[in-house]
Amino acid sequence: MKLSPYEKASLMIKKLPQIKDFLNQTVVIKYGGNAMTNEALKEVVIKDIVLMKFIGMNPVVVHGGGPEITNMMKKVGKEAEFVNGLRVTDRETMEITEKVLFGKINKEIVSFMKDYGTEAISINGKKDSMIQAKQKDPKLGFVGEVDQVNTDILEKIIAEGKIPVISPTACGKDGETYNINADEVAGRVAAAIGAKKLILITDVDGVMMDQHDTSSIISHIKTKEIRKYIEDQIIGGGMIPKIQCCFDAVTCGVEKAHIIDGRKPKSMLLKIFTNESVGTMITD
Repeated sequence: MKLSPYEKASLMIKKLPQIKDFLNQTVVIKYGGNAMTNEALKEVVIKDIVLMKFIGMNPVVVHGGGPEITNMMKKVGKEAEFVNGLRVTDRETMEITEKVLFGKINKEIVSFMKDYGTEAISINGKKDSMIQAKQKDPKLGFVGEVDQVNTDILEKIIAEGKIPVISPTACGKDGETYNINADEVAGRVAAAIGAKKLILITDVDGVMMDQHDTSSIISHIKTKEIRKYIEDQIIGGGMIPKIQCCFDAVTCGVEKAHIIDGRKPKSMLLKIFTNESVGTMITD
């Protein structure tokens, strides 16, 4: 249905309460999945993030890059191995990961944002000393977990009216470079800077009671319910680190965390500015 100019203006006015609610508020967005590799979806998501900035929000982007890392590994004859959704990372895989994440993906996102009219700044979690990590499990190799987040860099970039775009690698006290799950980085960053919302853009509708039935999506999960869902194997595999990062964020003061399907255009804006039930929301 085509809206008249008057109807369009009226619709915008109706959204004033939501826009006011998010004015000068920080929203951390984990950008990943098919929305990063599909060119049409990529354009939609980046434009949505830029729009959020233009209407007074402070978006902070943490990007993944799993599919592109896997593709690069295949090109050099390496097979990807995962344990509970985390990539087993030897030294060669770590080098590939750095090249893909910061050398390609991060710079591409920043370039797109600049093309759409806003300033964005690349942040390498390792080289910019924003994230300090420790090894998660020797069996996983150079996979780390966040030990500390230095918010000074982020706060400076936000104060300058720019969008921070974070690559999820970090340096440990041992001097080694670690690959950190982007969901975990997003959750810890959201908690550290006191974000209003954490949004994880994924390739799934959300948490579902039946993985084969999209109509069984669980729209709202309380943190106290998470352990039971994991024990009952409703939450498993790659969804575990996503839920864990949401748990960590909301128990540390983030108001709400959302897992949404980035394959559906405008799903992020629908979640922020409407009452539509989109994805799974996690609250304390």
